[in-house]
Amino acid sequence: MKLHPNAKTTPHIRALMVHRVLQQAKPAKDTAETFGVSVRTVHKWVRRYRQHGLEGLQDRSSRPQRIPRRTSGSTIKRIEKLRRHRLTAWEISQQLSVPASTVSRWLRRKGMGRLACLEPKPPVRRYERDCPGELLHLDTKKLGKIGKPGHRVHGDRSVRTRGAGWENAHVAVDDHSRVAYAEVLHNEGKETCTQFLFDAVEFFRKHGVTIERVMTDNGSGYRSTRFNEACRELGIRHIYTKPYTPRTNGKAERFIRVLKDRWAYARSYRNSARRTRALRPWLNEYNHHRPHGSIGKKPPISRLSEYREQPV
Repeated sequence: MKLHPNAKTTPHIRALMVHRVLQQAKPAKDTAETFGVSVRTVHKWVRRYRQHGLEGLQDRSSRPQRIPRRTSGSTIKRIEKLRRHRLTAWEISQQLSVPASTVSRWLRRKGMGRLACLEPKPPVRRYERDCPGELLHLDTKKLGKIGKPGHRVHGDRSVRTRGAGWENAHVAVDDHSRVAYAEVLHNEGKETCTQFLFDAVEFFRKHGVTIERVMTDNGSGYRSTRFNEACRELGIRHIYTKPYTPRTNGKAERFIRVLKDRWAYARSYRNSARRTRALRPWLNEYNHHRPHGSIGKKPPISRLSEYREQPV
């Protein structure tokens, strides 16, 4: 049996080497050549067999038995305590006279390497309104205008189209049914946001849904006096998401993700106008045919039908 010189021996191979040396009285040099290892390796396993028997031929940790300069348990606890006061690794090392590299290593081991790890993530709070129209989520998403197919289609980020400009997808999602409405508009200013609100309310009115509340982020278009006057005119209560917390408007955010993956960047469009023309057929497919995981794999429009069929 000839092993590669750098091959790692197994307990079985070690037992064969020991057997050749002790039982068959073969020289260690010949045994080393036969198994492709060094003479020193053969002597090592013979010595371990004599000391510990077959147990000595098993793999064991290479960790040293003594670590004279090991960080003490009390120092590790002090590192954790100071980290919970949001001190950096360098600041902790200065206070404790411990190398910054040691502090950083222990912070990583304790899962405290990033300050964000000190604060647990808030629990996911899912909610759903009881009836269609009780809450309408509004949001916008910037889309690059199409001069020619981009990296989302051909996958090469080194080829870029500059100067084409931007357009905005405005979306509205009913909280209860998940029925969605969307338009591609030139900006997200106050007049554009207000006009989209009227269009969205009219879209849902044609489906027998009266909008009672709208939820938006804190964008200037939604914060404008013009938009809020329109809400009062329509008899709609306007509520805002918590600043810097997009998950508050999660249903709109999730719909935008689907919108991008299944429509905006799903295939190569020759220009932006063709992409915009493809939006309405896609919305019809989304509302009337695509199964939605959050409502029992049914299309969103089915919830409007179920609601209209309920006895008054």
